[in-house]
Amino acid sequence: MTKKRRIPRLLQLVLVVLGIYLGFVLTFDVILGQVIPKSLLTMYMFFVIAGVLMVFTFTEESAQELIGPIKALVEDPSKKMVRNVVFVIVPLLAGVYTYASLMPSFEAPVELRTIHPAPPSSVKAFGKRFDLATLENPYRKFEKEDPDKFHKLVKQGGEIYIQNCQYCHGDRLDGKGPYAAGLNPTPLNFQDVGTIAQLQESFVFWRIATGGPGLPAEAAPWISSMPIWQDFLSEDEIWKVILFLYEYTGRQPRSWEHE
Repeated sequence: MTKKRRIPRLLQLVLVVLGIYLGFVLTFDVILGQVIPKSLLTMYMFFVIAGVLMVFTFTEESAQELIGPIKALVEDPSKKMVRNVVFVIVPLLAGVYTYASLMPSFEAPVELRTIHPAPPSSVKAFGKRFDLATLENPYRKFEKEDPDKFHKLVKQGGEIYIQNCQYCHGDRLDGKGPYAAGLNPTPLNFQDVGTIAQLQESFVFWRIATGGPGLPAEAAPWISSMPIWQDFLSEDEIWKVILFLYEYTGRQPRSWEHE
């Protein structure tokens, strides 16, 4: 009587893990019609792999049967060619996966990103404290009082922006600067009606001056690569940049009177 060949223990483990992974994806995508967040799927699969490994190595015999092919691949001289191929392919696949996982996406995220955190009532910057409810751009008044001077200030703000900000936010203010691909999440698109068009200039001043580290701790973790620009720009330079942001995008800052 011919003895049936068993599926190798290692292959069984791989098939079980792959089956559970596909089960998660199909359940959420097909049955529930929801995309499972990558972070949640990674957490699930971590526990799945740990649990499957415990089951497959429950006895000494099953553990030896599982690691036998791996041990043979490493130690058996007759498997030198296969071993070399595996040792080349596995690191390449790991590198491709790592590179792909680090690439930013310009698609809307599955998990909502809080773009406009609630501002504090006051903020400390440039060695003094500002009340955000009453803080105004000191140059905004020239938009009506002295248009020529206003346009000169906007031009200066544009020069400061190009020298410091366009690397991330782009020369078109669309969040697609030359450094944007290295940031996750990608920089904000100021052309989007959902960004600065929804904000007071005092809010924008706070975010630029204090950067990502200045975001409120009680709602952490925030996701922001914004540097603390008060360490590199003067107060006047930040206000001029803000004039440029609104002028270039054709937006008007919101005011507290219209809230």
